[in-house]
Amino acid sequence: MKQKQKLLIATGNAGKIREIEHELDHAGILNDFQLLGLKDLPPPPHTPDCIEDRPSFVGNATKKARHFAAVGNCLTLADDSGLCADALNGAPGVYSARYAGLTGPREIVDQANNAKLLKELENTPDDQRQARFVCAAALALPTVDLVVIVDEVCGTLLRSPRGTNGFGYDPLFYLPQFHKTTAELSMQEKSQISHRGKALRRLIAWLRENRP
Repeated sequence: MKQKQKLLIATGNAGKIREIEHELDHAGILNDFQLLGLKDLPPPPHTPDCIEDRPSFVGNATKKARHFAAVGNCLTLADDSGLCADALNGAPGVYSARYAGLTGPREIVDQANNAKLLKELENTPDDQRQARFVCAAALALPTVDLVVIVDEVCGTLLRSPRGTNGFGYDPLFYLPQFHKTTAELSMQEKSQISHRGKALRRLIAWLRENRP
């Protein structure tokens, strides 16, 4: 039997991992790969962390993909994504995951980030609360960047959270065409319209044509 190609998913975010696996499965190629996570890499200090210090989603995604591809010595998929609120001049942007300055369990960090966002927007009228979720998805091998693809989804920001699906800012991100937040959508519904779902499908299409 042909050995499966290793594919490292370079994130510790369980929500992102579920969405990536969903897209690979939906495309029928999940079983083509031996999926690895960051937990499968050698423990620190043998696996140095990747500092996300680039000013753009593309910069951070490509940096992470190349960094962990070199550590894992295999094909690596990384993404950098976040929320860009028009009324905040694109903030929190690349700082979305650490907007409130907290570290710790993802659920607590998400709650703090959402609380800070609501505070920053409390005096913003409802008709000026437009925002975008942006995702940059990158593939790399240890010695070369392969591709990076960017996509987005537009919506508005509510004044209180709704829904228990998803993660991050999903409970505040309202999609008028669905009359729901992204935290109220099923995985199948969300994947069709989300920034990450759209970027991943385009990346998978590239992968089918350019399998490294």
